[in-house]
Amino acid sequence: MKIVGYETFLVAPRWQFLRIDTDEGISGWGEPIVEGRAEAVQGAVTALMEQLVGTDPLRIEEHWQVMAKGGFYRGGPVLSSALAGIDQALWDIKGRFHDVPVHELLGGPVRDKVRMYTWVHGRDNAQLVDEAHARVAKGFTALKLNLSEALPPIPSAAQLRAAVSRVEALRDALGDGVDIALDFHGRFSTAATRQVLPLLEPLLPMFIEEPVLPEFARDLHRVVESTSIPIATGERLFSRWDFRDVLTTGIAVAQPDISHAGGISEVRRIAAMAEAYDVSVAPHCPLGPITLAASLQIDFAIPNFLIQEQSLGIEYGSGNELLDYLVDPRVFSFTDGHVERPTGPGLGIEVNEEVVRAAAANPHRWRSPILRHDDGSFAEW
Repeated sequence: MKIVGYETFLVAPRWQFLRIDTDEGISGWGEPIVEGRAEAVQGAVTALMEQLVGTDPLRIEEHWQVMAKGGFYRGGPVLSSALAGIDQALWDIKGRFHDVPVHELLGGPVRDKVRMYTWVHGRDNAQLVDEAHARVAKGFTALKLNLSEALPPIPSAAQLRAAVSRVEALRDALGDGVDIALDFHGRFSTAATRQVLPLLEPLLPMFIEEPVLPEFARDLHRVVESTSIPIATGERLFSRWDFRDVLTTGIAVAQPDISHAGGISEVRRIAAMAEAYDVSVAPHCPLGPITLAASLQIDFAIPNFLIQEQSLGIEYGSGNELLDYLVDPRVFSFTDGHVERPTGPGLGIEVNEEVVRAAAANPHRWRSPILRHDDGSFAEW
């Protein structure tokens, strides 16, 4: 079997899909994307695929090594995300070739269902609570929210208490039966994080995500040692080498993104490294259906899985929703906040190519928002 061609598709709201074709009629799908930099990843996919056309798609590890290391300059979000989407598509082909789900090729499932969490938003605490009640009514037992909008390096007392009040409102409304995860989104400085953590400890968050920017990740031990709250990070780390120093800081949860961190092949290795440090894995996934499907294949195969993010209701702009691109959306049906183990071959989904092509006829140009502080200076999104 040989790879004979490929196509990329920029589709709403902010995603990019990749289809790789073979001479035996088997095609695989991947999702290579950097949010807000889709065109750059599209170019990187084109460069990497030049090496793959005409080769055996089943030699996944060989291809991964050449794509990751053969260009002299390595890593970074664009190249790692292009590699990630190609890797996903190759695993999809391999699973379809052998007529088994990818997790069977990774050693077989270690669980029967995967716990999911969903996002909640709200302009004020009342709206936040209303949305949380609606999510819980649908069966979810874990929620995540952004703790605050843009903050100065040293927030005021009012800003810190307003942020904490959001969690207090949720805990009062939902009780202790629902887990609450908090995303700092790199908006807090290290100093601000250490200020707010003691105020949050009595509310028992499930974890706090990205409490500092990734460029300060090697110093996370200062944050970890200052709190009993589990610390999570990793959505902006792109390889096992990026995670190497972070795992030694004492974080509780690693969050590699299967569309950024080298795909199924690399995330599996990151998970194995994390296990050696007693670190759980909760894959980052505010993306499309292919990323979610690939993440689930990992979730069912690794022993140190914690919980899975998914983008339904995440509200990243108008356009097609995650389920619109699937022939049968029931593969992502949630029951009591869990997804059952997919049994279809490859990534376990069937992409609706007709819908994809129609969406790609009007390609998106989504860009990350640019936030400003009150004085007009740049603020972290």
